[in-house]
Amino acid sequence: MATNTDVELSTTEAAPEPSLTPEQYRQKMQRRKEVQEQRVAQASGEKGLIVVNTGNGKGKTTAALGMVLRSLGHGFRVAIVQFIKGAWEPAEKAALSRWMPQLQFHAIGEGFTWETQDRDRDIAKAQEAWTLALSYIHNPEFKLILLDEINVALKLGYLPVEQILAGLGEKSPDTHIILTGRGAPSPLIEAADLVTEMTLIKHPFREQGIKAQPGIEF
Repeated sequence: MATNTDVELSTTEAAPEPSLTPEQYRQKMQRRKEVQEQRVAQASGEKGLIVVNTGNGKGKTTAALGMVLRSLGHGFRVAIVQFIKGAWEPAEKAALSRWMPQLQFHAIGEGFTWETQDRDRDIAKAQEAWTLALSYIHNPEFKLILLDEINVALKLGYLPVEQILAGLGEKSPDTHIILTGRGAPSPLIEAADLVTEMTLIKHPFREQGIKAQPGIEF
């Protein structure tokens, strides 16, 4: 029977219920199984999704890279274009380089804006990254395109949101595009099919003064 692993139970639903007898628990799970199977049966359509990972919490790019690995595992062609933090030459690039040429990875940015201190150059690099991204968006051979930290470029005004939305509208019907970074603008959220907001609860840098560490932050 087909299942949908992306439809998750809430914490309350998934918690043990010691007050139920084994037979009551079995009946409850059977009803839940029937409801879930009905939902899966009704969700028969497919389309290329616009996915937005935003919010102040950590993990936006990491979650997107999980989708990248899934797509690579299916044999799909994937492109990653990094805005803003390209100067880091991140470890992800080294780890994923073994997938080339199935994967195309481009780090166009030059680091945090407080490091570059040149708004005109930051804008030019963002436009360069977007032009490159469009070349992949227009190429139907690429099943998944990750635009990493593009939301930050939008938030800072380096790219007009109207330009990005127009470009997204030119993608192939079955191409998925992921846009990451905090501060995703409302028009982008409205246009997206899947939006996840990472919520910051605790961070070791803020609470403990622990610096960024390899394997965790980069």
